[in-house]
Amino acid sequence: MAAIETRQYRGYKIVLMREWASWCVDAYPTRADLPLLALSTLDTLASGKEAAIAEVKQNIDRALAATAVRH
Repeated sequence: MAAIETRQYRGYKIVLMREWASWCVDAYPTRADLPLLALSTLDTLASGKEAAIAEVKQNIDRALAATAVRH
């Protein structure tokens, strides 16, 4: 799977890839103080590119919210 596009969101690098007939995304923290996401790239499969991006953004938001609650 080769990256087709990358974006930035709240300190994460979002990498979009095309897999079969779907879009999948992965997100990598760009700073050491950000939590790792516990989601596999293939867990975020969507028929549309924007839907896949929206899903990973929700996962990032949830991870950051959970970290904020613990602090």
